[in-house]
Amino acid sequence: MKILKLNSDSTEIIEEAVKCLENNGLVIYPTETVYGIGASAISSKAIDKLLQYKGRREGKPLSIAVTDQTMADKYVEINEQALKFYKNFLPGPFTVISKSKNVVDHRVNSEFGTLGIRIPDYPLITDIVKKFGSPITSTSANASGKKRPYKIEDVFANLSEKQKSLVDLVIDAGELPKNEPSVVVDTTLTTPIALRGSLQKNGKAEVLWSNDENETIELAGRLMLNHLNQLQNNGLVFALNGSLGMGKTIFAKGVAKFIGIKETISSPTYSYINEYDYKRLETSGTFYHIDAWKIDDQKELEFLNINELVKKNNVVVIEWFSQIQEWLALNEKITIVTLDFEEENQKRKILISENHK
Repeated sequence: MKILKLNSDSTEIIEEAVKCLENNGLVIYPTETVYGIGASAISSKAIDKLLQYKGRREGKPLSIAVTDQTMADKYVEINEQALKFYKNFLPGPFTVISKSKNVVDHRVNSEFGTLGIRIPDYPLITDIVKKFGSPITSTSANASGKKRPYKIEDVFANLSEKQKSLVDLVIDAGELPKNEPSVVVDTTLTTPIALRGSLQKNGKAEVLWSNDENETIELAGRLMLNHLNQLQNNGLVFALNGSLGMGKTIFAKGVAKFIGIKETISSPTYSYINEYDYKRLETSGTFYHIDAWKIDDQKELEFLNINELVKKNNVVVIEWFSQIQEWLALNEKITIVTLDFEEENQKRKILISENHK
């Protein structure tokens, strides 16, 4: 492993980084957010090595760093929504997700066929990518699930000796400012959705539009992927509100599809709760689908033992959540994602908010 201080000759740093990338190596580098780790995004050998380094990811996609919109266009389909983000926020701490053109290694794409693009507001990195002539991965340098890396010590303190041995080059810029990681925004649905960070100010609910059932199912899959860490650590609750026919059960079908459940999903209006075991990659758990429409008091709710259902690897979807919300006391570690379904101008409007009880 070679370590170069950023106060040394930048020409040397760029040349060393490019040489490393050309040899399918891994480069830890600074950005305007956190330290990232780069590998050639089109080399299967380099991605093999990167995935060994990152550890268990459960199908989470990577993203790539490019120099500008022209370079990005070689790898993704840039629609009008994405174009607005390119013009207004890039270069900068945003990752813009678009449909992939499948030029990169297939494991860099998401399972939805999408790819995240970063144009860092950090000239050294764009200079490296420009000289390399090909995109590099733009994922944080910490091992999966470990603390955000604002200094090199943060990175190596949580790595095994095997992981450390995989790193070929480190560009050390000292301790970085404690900025948040990039906001990740998916531009492939009718309206952009933030998969990390927020597009809304003052804690307001995020507003999305869904044109049809398929898009509601796609939305459910995106939200499941975004909350895999919470699911695997403490369990996950989706709280659905809205009148009949607004898409609550369709959303539940999307959750089931994402985790690989083949059984037909229907609303448990009369049985109150349906239960489905699932296995997705290395994660096994239970999907509980609850209809709270007929629950009129707290004693009736207690028969469902919802607190016992919400635990590691279990996902609970509750239709008509507002019916029971005042009586439900969940562990404060549980993530509750609330979706309010409405109709406006003959379109389905979905307000999404998240809180940790």
